[in-house]
Amino acid sequence: MNLKQIAKDTAKTLQSYLTYQALRTVLAQLGETNPPLELWLHNFSSGKIQNGESYIEQLLQEKPDLALRIMTVREHIAEEIAEFLPEMVRTGIQQANMEQRRQHLERITRIDTSNPSLHTEKQATSDPNLDNLSN
Repeated sequence: MNLKQIAKDTAKTLQSYLTYQALRTVLAQLGETNPPLELWLHNFSSGKIQNGESYIEQLLQEKPDLALRIMTVREHIAEEIAEFLPEMVRTGIQQANMEQRRQHLERITRIDTSNPSLHTEKQATSDPNLDNLSN
């Protein structure tokens, strides 16, 4: 397991996600102030936002002012969440894992009471010698 590579990949994914969130913020702002530009940005962004850096590069060539605006918003979001993000990720993963384990344990230990014939078969196939021990 190459933890350094995992960290790099995670950072790149987070960067792209923050680019997406910045785009959403800018689109909402433009929706209120400049609907035609919002429509253009929405259409331009469709299918391109998966890789945040590639998206920014393309947008810089088309409309540098919008690219710079998205980069500024992205940076602001990153600064605001950087402090508490690591703890939130750790806590979120721990809680999700615990919930997944609990649900799995419930599934594998659940007795099927919806099928009474199964319960009857189990009683019929029990060892009569063991049943007599309790008498």
